[in-house]
Amino acid sequence: MGPWISWKALALGLLLTGAALAADRININTADASTLQQGLTNVGPHKAQAIVAYRRQHGPFLRVEDLARVKGIGTATVERNRRRMTVGARTAPAAEPPRRAVPAPVPRR
Repeated sequence: MGPWISWKALALGLLLTGAALAADRININTADASTLQQGLTNVGPHKAQAIVAYRRQHGPFLRVEDLARVKGIGTATVERNRRRMTVGARTAPAAEPPRRAVPAPVPRR
């Protein structure tokens, strides 16, 4: 019975560790400058502010790689922080309402 208990503890520990790692990711679409600065490597206050300003001007990032479009952020910084970042859950765009058919003009006599 002893080995079974340790196996359960190991499995539970691995499960909790995986959940903790997923929870530690920073959503670059919602994080403020302070969170970006503290959570990402090679991102200081100036770059963190640039990320927030870029997001306000251009909208949310669709992919983590899009962060490289921010002035001062290169692909090396993106790759170094890839496992620390997320863009959040992607939702499908709302469907357009069906368009009404335009009636054909009636010829006048």
